[in-house]
Amino acid sequence: MKTSGKANIQLSDHFTYKKLLQFTFPSIIMMVFTSIYGVVDGFFVSNFAGKTSFAAINLVMPFTMILGGMGFMIGTGGTALVSRILGEGDRERANRYFSMMSVLTVIMGVLLSLAGILFMRPVAAFLGATKEMMADCVLYGRIVIGFTTAFMLQNVFQSFLIAAEKPRLGLAATVAAGVTNMVLDGVLVGLFRWGVAGAALATGLSQCVGGILPLIYFVRPNDSLLRLTRTKLEIRPLLQACGNGSSELMNNISSSLVSILYNFQLLKYVGENGVSAYGVLMYVQFIFIAIFIGYAIGSAPIVSYHYGAGHPEELKNMLKKSTILTGGSGVVLTILAFWLARPLAKIFVGYDAELFALTSHAFRLFAFSFLLAGFNIFISSFFTALNNGAISAAVAFLRTLVFQASCVLILPLFLGVDGIWWAIGVAEACAFVISLIFLIAKRRKYRYM
Repeated sequence: MKTSGKANIQLSDHFTYKKLLQFTFPSIIMMVFTSIYGVVDGFFVSNFAGKTSFAAINLVMPFTMILGGMGFMIGTGGTALVSRILGEGDRERANRYFSMMSVLTVIMGVLLSLAGILFMRPVAAFLGATKEMMADCVLYGRIVIGFTTAFMLQNVFQSFLIAAEKPRLGLAATVAAGVTNMVLDGVLVGLFRWGVAGAALATGLSQCVGGILPLIYFVRPNDSLLRLTRTKLEIRPLLQACGNGSSELMNNISSSLVSILYNFQLLKYVGENGVSAYGVLMYVQFIFIAIFIGYAIGSAPIVSYHYGAGHPEELKNMLKKSTILTGGSGVVLTILAFWLARPLAKIFVGYDAELFALTSHAFRLFAFSFLLAGFNIFISSFFTALNNGAISAAVAFLRTLVFQASCVLILPLFLGVDGIWWAIGVAEACAFVISLIFLIAKRRKYRYM
């Protein structure tokens, strides 16, 4: 098997801990910067436009994320397919399928933008927007949804740049997008006081940076494994990729639906303050979970490549090392979240004593969810990389919808509001059991144990 130096790590390499962290680090930072979009929007809106506007963007954000999540489906499913084909040695077909996925992304992005803009007001009403929140919900939602194509392209190319063995280019594009978002939020919301409209424009324009820069790279001649070429839409590989990537879409949709359910419950038990407190938790969760998702995205092409090349020892190596890394990271992030509960709550809602106390308390209960989240996210991604979309989707569906939805509905009946904050931690524990069951059940088929 080939070996490579630090500057040129290849999918065909044997991965030590050091090499694995070097290869996945850019994708981790990519996802962290991607998650910062909403966090920066929330910070500026909360501090410069007030808690009603802050609650408004938190209410509609799950819907906007569902639309953008289509890009994750195409990106992860397409990358697994293309990486496997690269492992089989058919680079020409890999480029053709890569190009086909990119064209599909643009077509779907345009259609979803039109539909989202048209139905934003009834969607906001369905999500429970109050009379005071409605105008901000519709304005923020329509502007952000207008940039759905760029957001989807960014999500797609994040995965494909890793398969192309160019994760640092993906990192550079995402950092550029993140910096753009932060600067524009400061100018449009902090300086010009454009409120939710300024925050939405900052997010959308930054997504253009993150989506268009990789597009330009792949269109031009380059030295990576992939390049955009002439292609046509072929139904079978498209269905295969989308079916395999459905777990990531399901994860995105389920998370968004659960967020909506959280908001319904919090409006019932606490009111507008509950939605604002949950918004702060979600912003921190975006960043912490982004570390796990980034690692899963970065390691998936390695798994797909070795699966396609027929290297079971490398699959064993990836599973063992990834289990240790995600488990250790979960412990560290849980401790960090518990310790940072008050400082982070103060940053977002320190101007309101009641809201600050509620958020700090919720944060400490919510923190335990990070213990097992990384392992569960990796296992779902692991089966996607093995081109087993059914198991991957099952893990994602049970983890993010069935278990969380059940917990957020049932636990408050016994624990009150605290049951809402405990719900995600209990759901992760249930998902951990399911992940272990699937791993054991499929160990002989894929020979990763």
